Amino acid sequence: MRSLPYFCRGQVVRGFGRGSKDLGIPTANFPESVVDNLPADISTGIYYGWARVDNGDIHKMVMSIGWNPYYKNTKKSIETHVIHTFKEDFYGQILSVAMVGYIRPERGFKSLDELIAAIHSDIEEAEMKLDLPEHLKLKEHNFFKTSVSTTANQTLNGHRL
Repeated sequence: MRSLPYFCRGQVVRGFGRGSKDLGIPTANFPESVVDNLPADISTGIYYGWARVDNGDIHKMVMSIGWNPYYKNTKKSIETHVIHTFKEDFYGQILSVAMVGYIRPERGFKSLDELIAAIHSDIEEAEMKLDLPEHLKLKEHNFFKTSVSTTANQTLNGHRL
């Protein structure tokens, strides 16, 4: 995928309410405008990278892009699991992400337990890969050094930030 690493930023919106409730794995959802601006060569599937909420610390993340076949979504979404325990929800705050690698394509699952096991496996793979020097350096990218409040008119990777 030529577009990786891909950087994007958007306000966290309410999703389907399944991440924490059904899966025990909270996710932050981007608005449709961010989903609609993904480059054509970024296919649906599971990705890993770095994430920051507002001007906070940078954490590892794993992200699902697509229709979530287990739930049979009719709308494409981007759901980011920041690998960090937050004290509270951060709806309305700005999520900045750097997608640096691809784990696997989307796929259907026969049970919720099978889906949860796959997500935990994706998280483990993301944590391992993000420790590689070529991925660690992206945690220090200028994208994350810029204050969220100063990027209102900035464009990166063809996406207006």
